[in-house]
Amino acid sequence: MAYNNYRPSQKVPPIVLNLIIINVIVFIAQYALDSSLNLTMRFALYPYNSGFFEPYQLVTHMFLHGGFFHILFNMYALWIFGAVLEKIWGPKKFLIFYLVCGLAAGLAETFLVSGGPAIGASGAIMGLLGAFAYTFPNTQFYMIPFPFPIKAKYMAAIFAAFDLFGGFAGSSDNVAHFAHLGGLAMGLILVIIWNRTDKKTFY
Repeated sequence: MAYNNYRPSQKVPPIVLNLIIINVIVFIAQYALDSSLNLTMRFALYPYNSGFFEPYQLVTHMFLHGGFFHILFNMYALWIFGAVLEKIWGPKKFLIFYLVCGLAAGLAETFLVSGGPAIGASGAIMGLLGAFAYTFPNTQFYMIPFPFPIKAKYMAAIFAAFDLFGGFAGSSDNVAHFAHLGGLAMGLILVIIWNRTDKKTFY
């Protein structure tokens, strides 16, 4: 996926920057300490009825990642969507939005999925995608495998359709589809509410 029309400025806003730094530090810690402290499995998100679920996992899971490309794509999307939204909303409102979307993603995953543990910031990122697509629906992206630009509103719909199919078809692709859907749904709900209660936010 490549950004096309709208380009964030070179200066990354503070919350987005700090979230990226925290995720990278945690990712390094996973590789350095997993063999001795088992950080990934300890702080991953488990189904609520698995016997391994702890409430703190609803937060910690969104700062863990399963590999280099996993964190690379998530942090790239955080920068692309988050830099724009943080500049619109301000740091405090953006952080609240990000965490609430991540929590919604975690709740959807832990209550709707009975499989193994889940990790990753993708649920919160999907919330950002939903908010971006609602706010800037006609901004265009290039997205593999399509050889032509796709508007943000259609890109969000494609991801939603993919996760709906993967989630309800019981796909074994190791993707937390219901977490994605939970984050996306919460992102849309929040941005619609905020847009109605504070019209100035999106001018």
